[in-house]
Amino acid sequence: MSNTPLTIGALAAHTRCSVPTIRYYEQIGLLPSAGRAANGHRTYSRRDLTRLGFIKRCRDFGFPIEQVRVLAQLFDDGDRACSEVREQAQLHLDEVRAKLADMRQLEASLELMVDSCDATCSAGLTRDCCILADMAVT
Repeated sequence: MSNTPLTIGALAAHTRCSVPTIRYYEQIGLLPSAGRAANGHRTYSRRDLTRLGFIKRCRDFGFPIEQVRVLAQLFDDGDRACSEVREQAQLHLDEVRAKLADMRQLEASLELMVDSCDATCSAGLTRDCCILADMAVT
């Protein structure tokens, strides 16, 4: 890629990131404010492309915005300890594992409900459905 400034559309195409998302990242300060061409259109540099690609990859991995902000600062400052990046990744990994455990528990509960319905009421009317009865319990 040359040093020719990119339009927001070109930046979006290169990163597979939507134009509204790019504007949002600028608004919240994850992406620096764009330069402006004489016609007032936003212009972006190769550095902006690299940063947006980094941000998008972080989001693809499910990092929340505040962790992306921390990782982006670490990305910008190449003289910090790699262990700081590892710590952020470990925090996110721990959160993902907790969510997976919650999802496994949810799966087991739903499986019990479906099995119970198959065994007792699936051929009947909704007023006798054990799943609906379970959902109505407060």
